[in-house]
Amino acid sequence: MGIWARYNKLLEAQPLLTKACTSLIGFTAGDVLAQNFINDEGKEYDLMRTIRLGSFGFLVHGTTGHYFYGFLDSKLPGTKPVTVASKVAIDQFFWNPIFGLMFFGYLNFTEGKSLEEYKQKISADLKTAVMGSWAVWIPAHTVNFAFIPPSQRLLYINTIQIGYNVFLSFLGNKKVDGQEEEEKKTE
Repeated sequence: MGIWARYNKLLEAQPLLTKACTSLIGFTAGDVLAQNFINDEGKEYDLMRTIRLGSFGFLVHGTTGHYFYGFLDSKLPGTKPVTVASKVAIDQFFWNPIFGLMFFGYLNFTEGKSLEEYKQKISADLKTAVMGSWAVWIPAHTVNFAFIPPSQRLLYINTIQIGYNVFLSFLGNKKVDGQEEEEKKTE
């Protein structure tokens, strides 16, 4: 049995776990790429950062994606252009900002940062994350909702997500203005 057949068998037997593992791989790969190819100032590789992003993929992205896209497909079945456009709009204008809040919140929590730092991060970077998402995910989800079978949606998303995660990893780990000065004071 080939890898594709095995994946589909796992997807059928354990859809939530399979999608969570797929997201773990996608978020881990995205951060590894970000740190190795967009590593600013020659910083050393940060294994904990990769663990944080991979665990976000496993615990949050894979699970919420499974339920969100399942819900979306159950309420808006089919691939007619108006259905696809409606799904893309719901995904990008409602789910996307919620996803951004979860992403930055998870990183903030796992880094032991304060609620105030979370608010600063949201204020500084949520708009960039949402608008950056539009450039990638509006066309990607148009293809997704029009041509990808519902059971394969998260795999398709995670394939594209690897490249997008390079952007998310960079943005999620970017210091908020004023934060670097604060860190230097405490050292």
